[in-house]
Amino acid sequence: MNRSAERPGLWAIVVAAGSGARFGSEIAKQFLPLGERRVVDHSVALMRSLCGDRVVLVVAPERIDDHGTDAMRVVVGGSTRSESVRAGLAAVASDAAFVLVHDAARPLVPVTVVGRLLEALDAGADAAVPGLALTDTVKRVDRAGLVLETPDRASLMAVQTPQAFRADILRRVHAADSEATDDAALVEAAGGRVMVVAGDPLARKVTTDEDLVWLRAQLVAGAPQREEERP
Repeated sequence: MNRSAERPGLWAIVVAAGSGARFGSEIAKQFLPLGERRVVDHSVALMRSLCGDRVVLVVAPERIDDHGTDAMRVVVGGSTRSESVRAGLAAVASDAAFVLVHDAARPLVPVTVVGRLLEALDAGADAAVPGLALTDTVKRVDRAGLVLETPDRASLMAVQTPQAFRADILRRVHAADSEATDDAALVEAAGGRVMVVAGDPLARKVTTDEDLVWLRAQLVAGAPQREEERP
């Protein structure tokens, strides 16, 4: 997928309003440096390469005049992820056909992942998400740590972003002001058809300092802009 394949009805929402409290930094993790740019700048640049000026960046109130990215539309997010997505969705044009929702803290997603997402929508899915198969055994436990169940990991996937949606369906599932850890869960709860496509280890989210160190090493090695994937 390259810039010449850009589709006019495609919009993107980059969610960067979180505090990143788990990271343990005074600066939200999405605004930390990654190479010559910040984490959020890499995420916005990917969306710009696919959507042109149809990118909405959602930031915390204190960042509305200090976001420093080349996003064409910047809006203030809410206190939860779902509220922030709704704030971004309100800035998306009413005639949008598809919407990508991306966590700003996943800066090095290969463009080929987005290509797979859009192919799934073209094939009839209401939403599509990238995912990776789990390699470790998973246990479901109670709050005391007692094991309740060992699910079959063959049926489990670790889901990443960006996630792709038919715009009308994304608007509909957010109309009730519902809350979820990701938007695909809202589509799933509404009975929509959600497809998982192959994700990529480079779509790793910055959650800890170790994640940032790993991503910096990948950037030095030339990821994700391999020659065959340049927008």
